[in-house]
Amino acid sequence: MRTFSSGRGIGRFAWRVGLLAVMGLSFLPSASAQGLVIPGSGTLVDTVGDHFEDETWNYVPQLPKGSGSLNKVDNFPAGYSANGRWSESTYRGQPCLVQRVPTPPGGLKDSKGALMLRTLKTGTGYPSYQMQQDDLLCNINTKMGGYVPVDWNPNFVVRVYLPPFEQWEDRSGPSFGVRADLLGHEVDNNVRFRRFLNNELEQYWPGFFICHQRKEETADGKPSAYFIMRAGNRGEDLMGPVIKELGWWTLGMSFTGDGKVHYFASPGLDQLTKADYLGSYFPHGYRAERFQTFFFNVVNKDDGKTWSTPWVVDDCMFYMTKK
Repeated sequence: MRTFSSGRGIGRFAWRVGLLAVMGLSFLPSASAQGLVIPGSGTLVDTVGDHFEDETWNYVPQLPKGSGSLNKVDNFPAGYSANGRWSESTYRGQPCLVQRVPTPPGGLKDSKGALMLRTLKTGTGYPSYQMQQDDLLCNINTKMGGYVPVDWNPNFVVRVYLPPFEQWEDRSGPSFGVRADLLGHEVDNNVRFRRFLNNELEQYWPGFFICHQRKEETADGKPSAYFIMRAGNRGEDLMGPVIKELGWWTLGMSFTGDGKVHYFASPGLDQLTKADYLGSYFPHGYRAERFQTFFFNVVNKDDGKTWSTPWVVDDCMFYMTKK
């Protein structure tokens, strides 16, 4: 089964919530924390995810990369990591640079290696002069032989390094995404007093985007960054916290038997707790039933000459309560 990501509408909302960031404001919708599963809970599934500590870690790109979202050309075979834990999304294509690098300053204790994701030609190989994105998939569904039921409380934690602002692409808007691939049924809210599930199983991709605000567009003349969460119950993008410190952040998502998606984020590298909880939703109005994988988006303006921000991730771990 092909796994891919949807980037529909990331620029439109980023412009609107960027205005809030310029004003120094943030908006976190209220949500219930009942039945909450904190990412990092349950049993670590060590056959998937990655610490990037193997000095021989290598990624094998397969060119031309996939561009199914733009021209319906998947360009098989897809790129892959030599350890079999990561692969290209043929729907969007792999980042131009997928490389193990020394762990940036302040990383996890004893961590010697991390993964850099950076891209230049995000589209079909010809500049579109529009914001585009590339994907790298964690091979959870393929390594585990299929999807994970949300009754097993699947959850994941990733560490993301936010570099100094002078290294960011000089563009306002989404720059990096951490997202999940889910299957679920639509929750019909048009029926008064009750909800029921439609028959079609839908694929959708909730998660985080890290967004940049150029210094020319902020009130204090300094660049800024902030999170948006995709998506709320009506499919709307939600303003997350303004990022007041760069360096390492810990992000996590969990998925529970009631079909909700739970978002967590914290500066630094400590274990996630309830204090890091941002909200719980039925993104796009879907009730999750099957977790397939998580993946990363790398975004740039696709002019053929401007590299994206250099993003680095480490200790990308997957957990579930079912043994």
